[in-house]
Formats: sequence, structure tokens, C-alpha cells
Amino acid sequence: MILFLQNILSFIILVLTQVLVLNNIQFLGFINPYIYMLFILSLPVKLQRWITLLLGFALGITIDIFSNTLGLHAFSTVFISFFRNDVIKLFTTIEEGSNPIPSFHSFGVGNYIKYVVALVLMHHTILFFLEAFSFTHIWLIIFKILLSSTVSILIIFAIRSFSKK
Repeated sequence: MILFLQNILSFIILVLTQVLVLNNIQFLGFINPYIYMLFILSLPVKLQRWITLLLGFALGITIDIFSNTLGLHAFSTVFISFFRNDVIKLFTTIEEGSNPIPSFHSFGVGNYIKYVVALVLMHHTILFFLEAFSFTHIWLIIFKILLSSTVSILIIFAIRSFSKK
């Protein structure tokens, strides 16, 4: 029950932070940090995929409603929600019977960094290519993906480094 309430509070705080603060920040026209995906990244490892997909859709569509982006965030979050378990299996080994919440402590620093970097890059790649819906300015899109991903990853690591075990 406590984990459920923590997840609801996390959802609300991340959505409000994203739509009220971070969506209004654009550095140089290229960098827009997206940290709302931390909610998906922080779900328990053995949560069923269909629940993760529903939560990803709910998160993405909530951001879309506030940002007026017509499903871009919903698609991107559902995409990373779908591949989340595969990325976890790729970088970590989970002990039988355990259901950890991904963090520096449960995955180890190196594995957690790889996990976050992989999913953030996947999210940003899908989001920015859908937003542009063209390969005309592919180098600008790649530049935007790399810069925004770097800032988002650093903010996510800063947030997670202050959380308790």
C-alpha cells in the first residue's frame, strides 16, 4: 500500500515538475529536459508488462494533454515501457524471488547508468523524430536528442542520488 501511494505521489510530482517548470525551459532551442520518464524507470522490476504499458500510456497522455503534443509523449513512454524489461535483462541479473526498484543500490552504479542511458536515449529518439516527422534535418535532430538526453540523464541521476536505499 505504501509503495502504491509513493508511486501516485511520484507520478503527480514528476508531471507537475515537467509541465510547470521544465516545459518552460529551453536552452539554446535544443535542450529541453524530460524527467517525467523517471516514473517508468522507477517501477518495480517484476511488475507485469501490461501494467507498465498502461502506466506509461497514462503518464504520456497526461504530459500530452498539458503540452498539447497530440500523443507524442504517450507513444514514447509506451515504447520505453514495452522495452523496459528487456533492457533490465540486458544489463542486470535479478535474483530469484526479488522484485527490486531500479536504483544505484539495487542494480549497481554501472548497470543503473546503462539502464537509464539506454531508455532515455530510446525515449528521446522516438520523441524527437516523431516531433520532426522528417529526416530533412537529421543532424539537428540527432544533436537535439544528444543534448536533451544528456541533460535529462544528469537530472535523473541527481534526483536518484538523493533517494534513500
